[in-house]
Amino acid sequence: MGLGPLEIALIVLAILLLFGYKKLPDASRSLGRSMRIFKGEMKGMKDDDVRTKAEAETVRGQLPPTSPTVPGPDPVVASPPATAEGQQHKPYPEYETPR
Repeated sequence: MGLGPLEIALIVLAILLLFGYKKLPDASRSLGRSMRIFKGEMKGMKDDDVRTKAEAETVRGQLPPTSPTVPGPDPVVASPPATAEGQQHKPYPEYETPR
């Protein structure tokens, strides 16, 4: 069920008709450059993944062992202190937009 010689010849003929014989070397050259860039990027991504995994294992080996925790109630998060007017204190009022 593969491509036979007649099908390959028809595909080559269609490509020649679409691009023309003058533009075909430029098109194949740019396709080769694109493939080279793509392969380089994929290799870089794989190297980053390997490096990140190695760093994670190194950090994991340096951490002290932790004891298992018993699930309990969620801790209560304190709200910011209220001001005299009853409004909540805002840490950076100078960055607020004027109203």
